[in-house]
Amino acid sequence: MTPDPSEQVLLRRVRRRDEQAFNELVLRYQDRVFGLCLRMLGHRAEAEEIAQEVFCTVFKTVRQFRGESKFSTWLYRVTLNHCKNRLKYLGRRHYRETRSLDDVQESRFDESALPRQPGRPDQRLEEALLQRLVGEEIVGLDEEQRALLLLRDVQELSYSEIMEITGLPEGTVKSRLHRARMALKARLQRRLGRTDSNGS
Repeated sequence: MTPDPSEQVLLRRVRRRDEQAFNELVLRYQDRVFGLCLRMLGHRAEAEEIAQEVFCTVFKTVRQFRGESKFSTWLYRVTLNHCKNRLKYLGRRHYRETRSLDDVQESRFDESALPRQPGRPDQRLEEALLQRLVGEEIVGLDEEQRALLLLRDVQELSYSEIMEITGLPEGTVKSRLHRARMALKARLQRRLGRTDSNGS
């Protein structure tokens, strides 16, 4: 893919430690970075902290980015590495039991979760609730499954980009992504089954 000329100019300025350029870069990518952190960590306060750390790392190490891949690909790799390190630090036992799922729902399950076409209020509510449920169940997947689903199905990255980010070959990415989707489907079916039985 042809590099974005405006982004290349921006990155050159950031490499020169241009603070204004760095702020522009943060504004361009902060929502995507925060959204990925929030879905990986499942906790808003942790996601905010890690997103800040990601951009601090970018500012310090941007000279290491040689432009051989898209900047966003490099940025996602930095973000995932920070999230994985944070998950190791927190320890899944206590952390995943006490995380607030209300935090997870704030990532992309606001206005963007609703249909773009006008619809009946009940249809819009049903769509929003489904998106909310999917977000909760993604957090419940294991770390690798979560990452692959988020990169492919939420961030909509290509397989080649995911390969660069994860270091996995294409066949492995596809097979593990398939298993992740099946795991998510099973979790949703169990959840909806419980919901239906509770409501009957």
